[in-house]
Amino acid sequence: MIDRYCVFGHPIGHSKSPAIHQAFAEQTGERLAYTAIEAPLDDFAGAWRAFVAEGGRGANVTVPFKEAAFALCDTLSERARRAGAVNTLILGGNGLSDDFKVYGDTTDGVGLVRDLKRHEVRLAGARILVLGAGGAVRGVLEPLLAEAPSSVRIANRTAAKAEALADDFGDLGTIAGGGFETVGGGFDLVINGTSASLAGDLPPLPDALFAPGATAHDMMYGAAPTVFLRWASERGARPLDGLGMLVEQAAESFFQWRGKRPDTAPVREALRRAL
Repeated sequence: MIDRYCVFGHPIGHSKSPAIHQAFAEQTGERLAYTAIEAPLDDFAGAWRAFVAEGGRGANVTVPFKEAAFALCDTLSERARRAGAVNTLILGGNGLSDDFKVYGDTTDGVGLVRDLKRHEVRLAGARILVLGAGGAVRGVLEPLLAEAPSSVRIANRTAAKAEALADDFGDLGTIAGGGFETVGGGFDLVINGTSASLAGDLPPLPDALFAPGATAHDMMYGAAPTVFLRWASERGARPLDGLGMLVEQAAESFFQWRGKRPDTAPVREALRRAL
C-alpha cells in the first residue's frame, strides 16, 4: 500500500500543500500520495485516527487544529513543546516504521529562518521586531532566538499577550513584549505575524521603524505585495513575503517523513508563477 500523507485544516480547499509535496515526491523519487482533508471542527483526533487506519503515515496541520494536534502526540520536539502547537505529525518517529506512536513537531520557525538566510538576512546580532502574539508568532520564536539576535521585541494590540509571550521565551535570549505604542524604531528585521494583511490593514507603526538596510517580512503572501510590505518598501526596507517560508517549512516536514531534503527553489518558483 502506498504511503499516505495529508494536510488537515478547516477550511482547507485553498491549501498549496498537496502541490508542494507532490512536487517534492517527484523530485526525490519518493512514492507517496498527499491530499487535503477538511477535518470536523469538533473531532480532529477522530479524523487523524481514521486517516492512520487508511494507511496514513504523517500529516501537516494548519488552522484551527495545531493545538489539537499538539494534544494527541506521544512525543514532542522541543520547538513544538515551546510553541504549544504542532504542524507536523509523524507516525512511528520517522513516518516509516511500524511504531504507531505519534511524534509532533512544528516546522514554521525553521522554514522562516531558512528563507531569511536564503535572502542573506543577518540574524545574529540583529534587532528584531515581531508583530503579533498569536500562534503564528509563538511557533517561530524559538528558532529565531537560536540565531542569537541582539534582541527580539514582540508588539501586539493587546500588550499583555505580548508580555506573556516574551516571558515564556525569556530563558532563550533577550526578548521583551508590549503594545504597538511601545515599539520605537531602528530595527534590522521586522516580521509581520498578524493577520492584518488578510484584511488589507496595517498595525499602527512609526515611520522610523527600520534601521538602514533593514528587511521587512510578512508571513502572508499573494500575487501583489501586502499592505505591510508596500508600507515598508516606501520607508526603505527590503520586502519579503511568506511564500518562501511556506515552501521551506514543507520541505522540513518532508525531510522528517522521508529522510530526503528536496530542492525548494523550483517548487517556490513554480508557485510564484501561479499566483
